[in-house]
Amino acid sequence: MALREEASMIKILIVDDHAIVRKGLKEILTDESDIKVWEAGDAEEASELIRKEDWSLIVLDLDLPGKSGLKLLEELKREPRSLPVLVLSIYPEEQFALRTLRAGAAGYLSKDAAPEQLVSAIRKILGGGKHISEAVAEMLLLRATSSPETTQHEKLSDREFQILCLFGHGKTISAIAKDLSISVPTVSTYRARILEKMGMKTTAELIRYAVQHRLVS
Repeated sequence: MALREEASMIKILIVDDHAIVRKGLKEILTDESDIKVWEAGDAEEASELIRKEDWSLIVLDLDLPGKSGLKLLEELKREPRSLPVLVLSIYPEEQFALRTLRAGAAGYLSKDAAPEQLVSAIRKILGGGKHISEAVAEMLLLRATSSPETTQHEKLSDREFQILCLFGHGKTISAIAKDLSISVPTVSTYRARILEKMGMKTTAELIRYAVQHRLVS
């Protein structure tokens, strides 16, 4: 599809590495007469398209091969033009929503949300608002009105946190390397950093922690 549309059209870029997910989202959004949709399968392709066009909004997955969605989000927030981003992810919102909002996202939505929630979230963000669930709003209120408590996983970088969650899902080092398009030694280095920061010694401890703190769905 050519990137030439009327100025009144809402132009949305979906960034997700699963073609079937992109297709489903596109079908949902193109039912709206004023929305046009384009796709990118990874952060590099997305960055190239972002430079070429004046987008209305980015729908961004967190799990991308190579550069993560969180890293791309941080880079977008450093751009002179403020480009609204709706994060759409399989990860539990109790843990990832606050992290993505701090990184600059305008909203967070679970991939198991109803189609109408996706459209509603996009229109709310384009109207200048933020999209968060009632559960996330309550978490923000609790943090604002209580003494801050830092959990162990909040010490981790975004990539370290992502890898912790993958360990929590029972993924091996080689499987994580394949999922993230990075080398096995790189994953091993991240694992060592995570263990050190969290004061643990084994992968089994990481898995148990991730399950206990609901970092896995």
